[in-house]
Amino acid sequence: MIKIQQKVGYIISMIITILIMITITISILSIYSCNNFSQKNKSVNSNPNIVNEISKTKGQAFIKDDGSKPTVLHIAINSKDHSTLVKLVQAANLENSLVNAGPLMVFGPTNRAFDVLPRGTIENLLKPENKQQLSNILKYHVTPGNYSKKFLKKFKKLGQANNQYVDVKVIDGEVYVGGARIIASVPAGNGIVHVVDNVLLPNQK
Repeated sequence: MIKIQQKVGYIISMIITILIMITITISILSIYSCNNFSQKNKSVNSNPNIVNEISKTKGQAFIKDDGSKPTVLHIAINSKDHSTLVKLVQAANLENSLVNAGPLMVFGPTNRAFDVLPRGTIENLLKPENKQQLSNILKYHVTPGNYSKKFLKKFKKLGQANNQYVDVKVIDGEVYVGGARIIASVPAGNGIVHVVDNVLLPNQK
């Protein structure tokens, strides 16, 4: 009986020793793995070429290519024939409205179109006390949507951003909006700019 007890005690002692050895081995491996990962991570972070490459790849994945085309506002800004329109838009503080996601369809009168207005009209609209009137006129040149000149032939009226309607007519194959003829069209990143030869004037409310 004593020999059996001794054997059982010996076996238990061996099992405990093995378990201790396994625990120590696992601990050593864990410490080594953590140190190895830390060294690799440190190596990557300390290498500007690797960091830049990772940032560049991640950045490109999250950047939408909305800037491939200029907005309707930037098309006007970059056009020498629309400097008067841009000046009026800035005076009315409507720049932010013309760079939003849209889509927006802008009927942009040329400088020549503004020149034929009665003398003093532009100067009068630029006065601070006439800012609301100016804003109403400019919004009358903007339609929510993005329609080509050809597609506009299907319309009789368009609902403008100032909550009024403008007539659309086709005369000798040419499209007229509010009496102004579309003489050119420029696609934009957030819509389209239809260049017109006259200023659209809304009805006085």
